[in-house]
Amino acid sequence: VQLVESGGGTVQAGESLRLSCNASTSSFTGSGYCMGWFHQPEDIRAGVAAIGSDSTTTYADSVKGRFTVSQDNAKNTLYLRMNSPKPEDSAMYYCAAVPRYCGGDSWATRRKYDYWGQGTQVTVS
Repeated sequence: VQLVESGGGTVQAGESLRLSCNASTSSFTGSGYCMGWFHQPEDIRAGVAAIGSDSTTTYADSVKGRFTVSQDNAKNTLYLRMNSPKPEDSAMYYCAAVPRYCGGDSWATRRKYDYWGQGTQVTVS
């Protein structure tokens, strides 16, 4: 499975941005899976949001109410809508996938995921 992120760039604080992550396969659909967004401003890669095969979503406290994770199964694409971004949201953003349910707090754990994209840089000034 290959994941390819896009949509990063430099935006002003408060200017919306949408990240996309395209998956090379639809093999996850129809079974339990979890897809997540992580960011890595410096050394630590932390969970931002995740969505499961049942469309249940979960978010880090720092982005609740500002970011929205969604998916389009017909396009094998995961999205992260970033509304009201702040300078502290600046980071490399990665999408990740695993053929298991998101399950509790483990969605934010890096080692849960089997597949990762190469990342897309977001800079908020």
